[in-house]
Amino acid sequence: MVSTHTNPSREDFAAMLDESFNKSDSLEGSVIKGRIIAIEKDMAVVDLGLKTEGRVALREFTGPGREGAPGVGDEVEVYLDRIENALGEAVISRDKARREESWVKLEKAFEANEKVNGVIFNIVKGGYTVDLDGATAFLPRSQVDIRPIRDVGPLMNISQPFQILKMDRRRGNIVVSRRTVLEETRAEARTELVSNLEEGQTVDGTVKNITEYGAFVDLGGIDGLLHVTDMAWRRVNHPSEVVTIGQQLKVKIIKINHETHRISLGIKQLLTDPWEGIEAKYPLQSRLKGRVTNITDYGAFVELEPGIEGLIHVSEMSWTKKNVHPGKIVSTSQEVEVQILEVDSSKRRISLGLKQTLQNPWESFAEKHPVGSVVEGEVKNKTEFGLFIGLENDVDGMVHLSDLDWSRPGEQAIEDYKKGDMVKAQVLDVDVEKERISLGIKQLGGDKFAESADSAGDIKKGAIVTCEVTEVKEAGLDVKIVGTEFTTFVKRADLARDRAEQRPERFAAGEKFDARVTIFDRKARKVSVSIKALEMAEEKEAIAQYGSADAGASLGDILGAALKKKKDGE
Repeated sequence: MVSTHTNPSREDFAAMLDESFNKSDSLEGSVIKGRIIAIEKDMAVVDLGLKTEGRVALREFTGPGREGAPGVGDEVEVYLDRIENALGEAVISRDKARREESWVKLEKAFEANEKVNGVIFNIVKGGYTVDLDGATAFLPRSQVDIRPIRDVGPLMNISQPFQILKMDRRRGNIVVSRRTVLEETRAEARTELVSNLEEGQTVDGTVKNITEYGAFVDLGGIDGLLHVTDMAWRRVNHPSEVVTIGQQLKVKIIKINHETHRISLGIKQLLTDPWEGIEAKYPLQSRLKGRVTNITDYGAFVELEPGIEGLIHVSEMSWTKKNVHPGKIVSTSQEVEVQILEVDSSKRRISLGLKQTLQNPWESFAEKHPVGSVVEGEVKNKTEFGLFIGLENDVDGMVHLSDLDWSRPGEQAIEDYKKGDMVKAQVLDVDVEKERISLGIKQLGGDKFAESADSAGDIKKGAIVTCEVTEVKEAGLDVKIVGTEFTTFVKRADLARDRAEQRPERFAAGEKFDARVTIFDRKARKVSVSIKALEMAEEKEAIAQYGSADAGASLGDILGAALKKKKDGE
């Protein structure tokens, strides 16, 4: 029997061998399946179904977040680098296989905005490295947690979710965030917690943090703000006066903002409002003691009882200290007696007076120094309208310019005084309501005009008086009427009838001359004299006496005869 079977030719065998090699070459650079046929020390021998086996370190199969090491007979996926190396073995890697698989999964997760699990395994500059099941990602330090954390140790080597922020497969870069996952989880939890809370509800909480303006209270996963003004009905300077960190307390929910999840809390709302029935408790004009709690530019706040404060306005602090800062009159924590001036429960305001508890110094002065009495004090100030004299109990009296001197203008008389001088004065008037005291200095010396009949004899308008020059000035003469206390000023035009003789320099201090009184007004307290008026009066008298005796005589003859007669008589 002739056999029909024929052996393949050498050419056919070569073609089959080339096909086998080409097929093996096409697998390089890809992930293929194999079976573990042996475990030698720390290496796994893997049959790839090719002409050679490959070896993979067992550590590539183990690590945080992975299953345990495989055994003989287990099917595994590995990355084929090369079909054969110098030792005749296939070069394979489990890590590269996992990396390739991971990138495919991560890209899908990134596109779908899904979270991925990973393990923080190393610290690098600016952050940490994360193993995403074979792919290595970078976790920036700012993306680790919602709040900065000092020790990241407890977070390392444990599987946890991350959010992919950025991917670049060509460069092999992946950036992830743990903070984003926490914020999202926290927001979901806050939404659920807030939905279970209601305004007006009383809940338990724990003081988590204290700031200058209040305290944050943990309500079991969500924080609420307990503002300092809602801690007590009384004034609270700092939240630490009322609460401490870790303290358990009951709070009332005042307001909930469901959009921002902000919750406002209060403690005082759980207590009785001390302002209820406040008018009956503090009747007007009543006096009581309180403690100064705060001082401002416009006054001082006084605590009358816990939760009740009143304001002493700066205008109600002192009878005499008008432009002084309240801090120079009272001090913080000082106990003071005050008087209730006004109570407004709707505005929660109480107006207090401090000066009302002290005697009004103007009333005291009026009782002690009636009108007409004499007082002594220091010149505190000189103004354009008079002198201010300091009196007892820090009150001032004023001497008006018109009350400085009987005979001289006030503008002239005030030059005799300077600040610091001690002077005596007479009380002219006390107005307690307007807080004014009027004083007079000239009243202590008597009114020369009122006494003129006794001191100056027949001084009146038209009288002839003898004057003594006290000072020669360019505009005239200062003179004193001999035998009296009166002084006056004779103007240049009144020094002579003849214009050529109206020269002050013709006179000298101490020289005496006769003149005629032209003005004597007791009410206006004014006296004026004139040489010119006297000469004119004598001329008129001469004409009257001698003009009728000799109608043909000239005016010069008449005057000459009159003067001669007067001289002979003298």
